[in-house]
Amino acid sequence: MITGNSFEGESVSPAAGRPRLALIAGPTASGKSDLAVKLALRAVAHGQEAVIINADSAQVYADLRVLSARPSEDEMQGVPHVLFGAWDGAQACSAADWANAAKREIAVAHARGALPILVGGTGLYIRTLLDGIAPVPEIDPEVRAAIRALPLELAYSALKTEDPERAALLAPADTQRITRALEVVRSTGSPLAHWQQRLSGGIGAHVNLAPLVLLPERQWLYRRCDLRFELMWQGGALEEVEALLARDLPDEMPVMRAIGVPEIRMFSRGNISQNEAIAAGQQATRRYAKRQYTWARNQNPGDWPRLEYENSIDSHHAASLLRI
Repeated sequence: MITGNSFEGESVSPAAGRPRLALIAGPTASGKSDLAVKLALRAVAHGQEAVIINADSAQVYADLRVLSARPSEDEMQGVPHVLFGAWDGAQACSAADWANAAKREIAVAHARGALPILVGGTGLYIRTLLDGIAPVPEIDPEVRAAIRALPLELAYSALKTEDPERAALLAPADTQRITRALEVVRSTGSPLAHWQQRLSGGIGAHVNLAPLVLLPERQWLYRRCDLRFELMWQGGALEEVEALLARDLPDEMPVMRAIGVPEIRMFSRGNISQNEAIAAGQQATRRYAKRQYTWARNQNPGDWPRLEYENSIDSHHAASLLRI
């Protein structure tokens, strides 16, 4: 039962009796935000409040209004949006941090009879919210420092020895996941899979989930990525990054590694031309969209509806899939 901002408690009733949670997932630039607003307005027209909850790891940061393509007030069309720009760039937002905040917002929405609509392409956020989080103990700071000082090829080689099953699942260039897996096995003495089998805190069993995965035609998506980054450049991205650089935040902070920030920083420092910076930002966006697309197609449960389209989303069809 939902009590306050918690999903813990009594045994779960059949799906039809659980509070509903809509979810729109998919790659960047696929039209998720616009669709979410249309569906929220549709719910309102049918007599139910709706609130859109951000599930994008860049849009959580207040410093990245332009580069994260955060919806403007006009684009929100009066629909409440939460967890957009909710974190200062100086504070890293982990999947667990976001999931805890999302649980609270979902519970608040349910308490007033509103339909929460999760929108985002960050698969780790969504999976952590629904399935729970692995109770990995705190990583020893000395272990973390030693591993992060290793060249990537040495870290990957070490992982193949110390956690071969995890290494086999990762690409040799996947710095973040290789580092994380090696940190866990060295600091805790157990591989990451050991902890992931002990997931806890997920709300998937406590809600009536209505998910939809957007899978646009790839070349159309890549053209949208290119156009959007160019419009971002013209719409204040350069000034946004310069303001961020003025804060002198550590390079390893997520906000400093967001797509567009490294590319614009190189331009700002005179290392590359404007055209080179725009091209680099566009390429980084396309690569990110490709990774998200692969995740959306392959990592989400097979029974989640997939909506494939070439140049526009049929919102009425999407509403039928989401049962809105």
